[in-house]
Amino acid sequence: MRLRGNLSEMPWEEFCDLLSGLGADTPLGKIVGIRSENDREVLKHFTPEQRCIRSEWQRRTAKTVSAADAASALEQIRQALIEMAGGAAQT
Repeated sequence: MRLRGNLSEMPWEEFCDLLSGLGADTPLGKIVGIRSENDREVLKHFTPEQRCIRSEWQRRTAKTVSAADAASALEQIRQALIEMAGGAAQT
């Protein structure tokens, strides 16, 4: 297992394998859990610190959405609204 050395040369698959072994009770595991939580009931009981961690992560990931991905998502929403209004979806 590579724990030291030039991590920039580590293959993505190896990095993912190393991370998958982290338990939820580790500091990094807790952060990942906070960032990925989507259950509204759980989110209601987050501490202010947990909310801050999650909000910061959401802001950062929102900035990484490409213009093409954003346009695609907006088009999907547009088509869904057209269908809900009784119109035919356009392709």
